[in-house]
Amino acid sequence: MKIHAAEISNSISVQTLMNTPPWYVRSRLKTRQLLLLVALAEEGNIHRAAEVLNMTQPAASKLLRELEAMLGVALFERLPRGMRPTLYGDAMIRHARAVLGSLDQAQEEVMGLKAGQLGHVAVGAITSPAVKLLPQAVAVLKREHPGLRVSLEIENSNILLDRLAQDKLDLVVGRLSAEHDRLPLGYEPIAGEPVCVVARPGHQLFETHELSLDAVQRACWIVPPEGSVLRHRFDLMFRRASLVPPTDVVETSALLFVTQMIEQSDMLAVLAADVAEYYARHGMVKILPLDVPCHMDDFGLITRTDRLLSPAAQRMTEALRAATRNVYGVA
Repeated sequence: MKIHAAEISNSISVQTLMNTPPWYVRSRLKTRQLLLLVALAEEGNIHRAAEVLNMTQPAASKLLRELEAMLGVALFERLPRGMRPTLYGDAMIRHARAVLGSLDQAQEEVMGLKAGQLGHVAVGAITSPAVKLLPQAVAVLKREHPGLRVSLEIENSNILLDRLAQDKLDLVVGRLSAEHDRLPLGYEPIAGEPVCVVARPGHQLFETHELSLDAVQRACWIVPPEGSVLRHRFDLMFRRASLVPPTDVVETSALLFVTQMIEQSDMLAVLAADVAEYYARHGMVKILPLDVPCHMDDFGLITRTDRLLSPAAQRMTEALRAATRNVYGVA
């Protein structure tokens, strides 16, 4: 049986890497090499990566060669018009981002403490708790810690959990699903999320007695996009009632568009109850007295278990737990 030289070299490199003690890499690794890895991953080109880091291309190439020699593996595949990470490169890039993010966080916390502040916390939330839970939690947090900077993103759970995995968020108030089972995540359940149907105030359906799904099946609906959990539950609700799901639909998850369309037309929309109640209080929509057997899974506080929360993130989680007791009546 023939064994190619490249296979022997790769086998030796992997064996070398496995036998390299951790202190060896720690003592020789340079921060600029980590910066270079991330720049190469984002630019895909050694020349542009060098420009981003304000260094010459030969200097960048030397840094990369030294890192690859240290690890005993090729981190990038050299292509005619750029560079592509190898399997080893992908692993190193992921950890480089985590290390650099941790260093940025450390500097920010030290400078914040020096200035009498408490740093920064980035929170992600799905719409329902963003409307009902987060305002109270953030208000209390800012009242008690005015120097703490809070940033909030409102998106669906999958996007938020991706950003949590990339160290772009400190914690998430959202849902877990089977695809997230392998991620190192901690989950504290908060509440379920009932759903309701809304229409404009004065809609003729409010004059109908004993509304049923059959009475609204042919209406024009504003619904979440296909592939979303709520859209699946919405269609399933009609099928379980032996009805064909509505086909006269407008698909969107943009709440501003939804409320504007409801105000200007006879369309119906399916919304999380907390969101619908918020807009109803402001007179923009009215909740139909229709039994909606369409419920979302519970949501909760999601954090990473493979890293410690910053002091700012710890204070945010404490504020969220306190607000949970007040808003939902649960510990």
